[in-house]
Amino acid sequence: MRKLCEYLECGQIASTHGVRGTVRLENRTDSPTVLASLKRMYRKKGEEYTEMKVISSSVQKTMVLTSFEGIDSVEAAAALKGTVLYARREDFRLKRGEFFWADIMGLPVIDNESGEVYGTLSNILTPGAHQVYVVKREAGEFMIPAVPEFIKEISLGEERSEGIYVKLIEGMLE
Repeated sequence: MRKLCEYLECGQIASTHGVRGTVRLENRTDSPTVLASLKRMYRKKGEEYTEMKVISSSVQKTMVLTSFEGIDSVEAAAALKGTVLYARREDFRLKRGEFFWADIMGLPVIDNESGEVYGTLSNILTPGAHQVYVVKREAGEFMIPAVPEFIKEISLGEERSEGIYVKLIEGMLE
């Protein structure tokens, strides 16, 4: 079983907002609301994570406006532009059957009935109503809508071998 990361990428500072140190964050969570709910975030320097305490956050369309303790000028905020932010795994609450992308990326994609390994999960797209899993294999890539009709189980090795167990329909591998 793989070791799960304690810190998960949650956003990136895109720009400043106003003159009091507020920043605009690009969201890298399920929704901007999830990102705006975090009370602390972290930035990484080398192998060290430094806590940044959130003073306030609000959603503005697809971005999140956030003020951090100690960042109180446009100059201080501008110096952080491009910084990738992280959150601790424990700061998120997952529902049953939900997984962090970081935990399932690279998992083998396996036929639920035959056990044939089709490839590995290489990307997750979010084009609309549901996610789409991109599976990399020797012959190229193919996509699977991440819906119960096709995704039968995701196992991180607790009861079944690690993998994304699927049922494909004819033509899906092409």
